[in-house]
Amino acid sequence: MVQQMRATMANDWWLRNPARTSSSILAAPPFWCWLLIAVIVNIAGAQEQLLPGTWEVLMNNAGIASMHSAVTRFGTVVLLDRTDIGASQIALPEGRCRIDPAEKALKRDCSAHSVVFDPASNSVRPLMILTDTWCSSAQFLPDGTLLHTGGDFDGYRKIRRFVPCPAEDGADCDWEELSHTQLSAGRWYATNQILPDGRIIIIGGRRQFTTEFYPANPAQSPMDLPFLREVLDEQMDNLYPFVHLLPDGNLFIFANTDAVLYDYMSGKVVRTYPRIDGNPRNYPSGGSSAMLALTAANDYSKAEVLICGGAQFGAFMEEKVDMAGSGSCGRIIATDLEPMWAMEDMPFPRVMGDMVMLPTGDVLIINGAQSGSQGYELASNPCLYPLLYQPDQDAGLRFMTLTPAVTPRMYHSTANLLPDGRVLVAGSNPHYSYNFSGEFPTELKLEAFSPEYLRPELANLRPHLTTTPERIAYGAQFQVSFSVTLPVTGIVEANLASAPFSTHSFSQGQRLLKLAVSAAEPLFSLSFMSSADGALPYTLTATAPPTPLVAPPSFYMLFLVNQGVPSVATWVQLVSS
Repeated sequence: MVQQMRATMANDWWLRNPARTSSSILAAPPFWCWLLIAVIVNIAGAQEQLLPGTWEVLMNNAGIASMHSAVTRFGTVVLLDRTDIGASQIALPEGRCRIDPAEKALKRDCSAHSVVFDPASNSVRPLMILTDTWCSSAQFLPDGTLLHTGGDFDGYRKIRRFVPCPAEDGADCDWEELSHTQLSAGRWYATNQILPDGRIIIIGGRRQFTTEFYPANPAQSPMDLPFLREVLDEQMDNLYPFVHLLPDGNLFIFANTDAVLYDYMSGKVVRTYPRIDGNPRNYPSGGSSAMLALTAANDYSKAEVLICGGAQFGAFMEEKVDMAGSGSCGRIIATDLEPMWAMEDMPFPRVMGDMVMLPTGDVLIINGAQSGSQGYELASNPCLYPLLYQPDQDAGLRFMTLTPAVTPRMYHSTANLLPDGRVLVAGSNPHYSYNFSGEFPTELKLEAFSPEYLRPELANLRPHLTTTPERIAYGAQFQVSFSVTLPVTGIVEANLASAPFSTHSFSQGQRLLKLAVSAAEPLFSLSFMSSADGALPYTLTATAPPTPLVAPPSFYMLFLVNQGVPSVATWVQLVSS
């Protein structure tokens, strides 16, 4: 911000004084003007330093630019790019190469286009994908396998899976392409969502107005979804539809500016929602969406959807790189009998932002640009400032501006919540192939953003999990043991966070649940106040979500949150009893 102010003021001065030379001293502003400018810049710099959150570079070169990313149940992160762009910056191991005579860029490609990142060691291991994953989709199965579908060219109808493994010496888990089955239709720019029965529904894609399932059900797949055709416009603003599984078991599907409630069992639209105000929100217009936390406080019956930002109509089609994006947000209670959009404005416009549900229930909005649209070379004016959206605050007080990034994250960037509460930020490649020059070069750097709750001054409030179950049955009560330096003075939350698939400004399958909990009980007496390390031991009882409608079967990160400060999560698997 300070550098931008300095540059702007300097540019304004030179534009107003085009004939200024070193000899035209009288044309210079008076001394008091420069003094005032210096004061303003210093004040802005001080304010910027006081903004919440910190940034950390984890790796300068991950080998690939992340177009897609997902956190596995071992805490590792799978990153994917596309295969048809030539060589990446990391080689496949043991001299392996991908041979494809139909490939456009390299017929023999010995570089990796997917890696697995280990945040514990800040290292990557190359993975091998065989077909193109450009603008594909994915979701974790109940057993923790990442099911990945579609793409472009030879990957159009492919189904792949990645069975994760712990990050250790000799780890060799890798991508597998399913040879015995494929998608019923090509899926490029589709959205995946895990269902209460553990299946995956795959929705839409370019020129695809249908849904299908994995595993496939011949009686149900594919099924027409005319809504996707109805919202199609000249820009194809129906791609990567926003999909949220509501606690009644139906799907909230949003595309362009419209939304429906979809019964995937019957293949019928059972409800049409009001149109959101303003601009298109889906690809290529680049808004983002998240479903706010579901909570036991209202029996998980209330589901609110938030949609923010995007490009103005025409920015993509007319390649208006400098057209200001949208700063508006809409929030709707999708489970209300008469739902209406409540509109509010962000502090500044944002195109291609990523929404990350934090363990606290707040929403981090990060990455993107302030002008243009999604697409290659179609955006400008990077949006370096993350925002914290606090849904429980009053309207007008919900947005907090956070510490800015240094590295622009434009088209094809991702953001994922890590088990330690940080947010991994990766990618940004607004070019058709890798290009490390120009204003927005291809970005291979991995960074972590630490929200305010990770400040060292709050360490005394941070719970440390000591005992948790590995598997939790629906509706069952379970105990969690933890320790904390300062005595607990209020309710400690137990929250479950899913591991979504982040791509193109939408995290597919993102979900946060606030469980019913008992008050934390101390496991110490006045005569024995703490353990050897000075921490105070406690236990609490939490109750798992009642049904798979509320939380589909899968692995979740279990966080304890004490006065807004989360623990490091442990992974638990939600299963039927």
